[in-house]
Amino acid sequence: MAKRPATDVFHDWALNGKDEGMEIGHAFAVNQMLSFIFEKTEQMQRNFSAVDVGCGNGWVVRLLNEHQRCEYAEGIDGAAAMIEKAKNIDQNGNYFLCKLPEYQSSRKFDVIHSMEFLYYLKNPQNMLKVFCEQWLNSGGWAVIGVDHYLEHKASLDWPEHVGVEMTTLSIDQWLEAWKGAGFTNIKHWQAGRENPVTLIIAGQKPS
Repeated sequence: MAKRPATDVFHDWALNGKDEGMEIGHAFAVNQMLSFIFEKTEQMQRNFSAVDVGCGNGWVVRLLNEHQRCEYAEGIDGAAAMIEKAKNIDQNGNYFLCKLPEYQSSRKFDVIHSMEFLYYLKNPQNMLKVFCEQWLNSGGWAVIGVDHYLEHKASLDWPEHVGVEMTTLSIDQWLEAWKGAGFTNIKHWQAGRENPVTLIIAGQKPS
């Protein structure tokens, strides 16, 4: 099967309503990620800003905005139909169409959340470095979930099945990438409603 850009695939999925299934399928892991984020932001003892990278229809941005300490949240995605859907659902929200890794954020955040985005890049290690050095405030956290990685055997045929290029790393390789990007206090765990499917990694930018 000829490979297509991931943004084109997700554009089609938004048009076909598959984004709703993604929201349901990822909810268990994302709830754990948000619990971690909210625990860390409470420790800051101040309001926080956040960005959801690969926001889809914006459902995580809306959950972030519900937190009493969230002063600003935005979502970015490379699929036009996803951003259009997010804006239709949440007309007062902040959603932006952009292509990564070329896009450069105009502001810094206390929190970066991302689910099922990073391995679609040819060099996710470089993106992590950009997140740490350019996107995060000092002491800020990145919390990222991926379902495609070497130890998750059921995911290894996804590039052919979906028709999209994916970067396949082991858990150790992911952790080394985070260390190489400059993150500290790196934590990781696997989450899933029935099986540990999602690899969640969190790291902090040094103060």
